[in-house]
Amino acid sequence: MASRDDILGSVRRRLPPEMPLPGPIEPRTRYPDPVAQFITSAEFVGGRAIVVPEASEIDQRLSELPAWTAARKTISLVPGVGRSTFDLAAVADPHTLEDVDFAILSGQFGVAENAAIWIDDAQLKHRVLPFITQHLSLVISRGEIVNTMHEAYDRLRFDAARFGTFISGPSKTADIEQSLVIGAHGPRSLTVFIVG
Repeated sequence: MASRDDILGSVRRRLPPEMPLPGPIEPRTRYPDPVAQFITSAEFVGGRAIVVPEASEIDQRLSELPAWTAARKTISLVPGVGRSTFDLAAVADPHTLEDVDFAILSGQFGVAENAAIWIDDAQLKHRVLPFITQHLSLVISRGEIVNTMHEAYDRLRFDAARFGTFISGPSKTADIEQSLVIGAHGPRSLTVFIVG
């Protein structure tokens, strides 16, 4: 025990001086057009972003997506958008969602620099849904796009224990041989509808 105490005592005597925490990062990136940057970022990460003036126009744009028109089992948690072929509230076992072809969910806000969209479990009975569906569509408001992840983290609140995640693009993985696979362990496509 004495040698342990000697070692720990020696370490404590040689600690570096305490330093103050860094202040806010300034200046933060500001895009001239955050929506245009979001669209560019979404394409870069393998997704797509479509601007629609009103949510009522999303159905028309969905009808142009082969993944939507071919889908048999669909769920939409965005009122007035798409169609649901089953009642998510009646699903007791999330494993039964393994055959969902297309899911449409609301995003709280998006990030222009990387096309990430924050979703939480406020609307989801089963939080596996955005990850197990074959194709995913997220709907966000044009006014809810921030420039950077710094701004995004400023918006998050952690005063209640909840599930939340950022989603950017479809599922993808790459190996050391630079072979990129889209949809390897999650949605094969992501379409974001920006309303407004």
